Amino acid sequence: MDFRIGFSKDIHRLVENRKLIIGGVIIPYHLGELAHSDGDVLYHALAESILGALALGDLGTHFPDNSEETLDMNSADIVYKVVTMMFEKGYEVNNVDIFVSLEKPKLKDYIPQIRQNVANLLQIKIDAVSIKAGTNEGVGPVGEGKAIEATSAILLKKKVIANLD
Repeated sequence: MDFRIGFSKDIHRLVENRKLIIGGVIIPYHLGELAHSDGDVLYHALAESILGALALGDLGTHFPDNSEETLDMNSADIVYKVVTMMFEKGYEVNNVDIFVSLEKPKLKDYIPQIRQNVANLLQIKIDAVSIKAGTNEGVGPVGEGKAIEATSAILLKKKVIANLD
């Protein structure tokens, strides 16, 4: 089998008057991600890890942050477009492991829905999706509550085409 591994991270400042969106879930909080798109760091890290596994460059190459086309773009659409590229290259997701670093709010209650959203976008079973969350123990911009960060590791495998002979 042909396997490919991708890894990425994304970080955004947290500011007032923006929604906090993580894995397609709007989390009630007084701060949200500052970004050109909707700022969903989990989806950004996920999409870029797929691009990396396929050696197709970075997220900014495909979705520039100075384009009117990507202004306030729903990050689920970004993942959908990258997944389409992945399928066109003949790959599918074996499994994905994503870690979100955020001091507040706690994400425990939202993780089941985030896992389901990721599974749906990647067209895989939920047991192939790992979502974890933690704090930065007060260290750095994330630890000071000024930023949110997500990292994604993904394993792609070449799609097996059944031989019908």
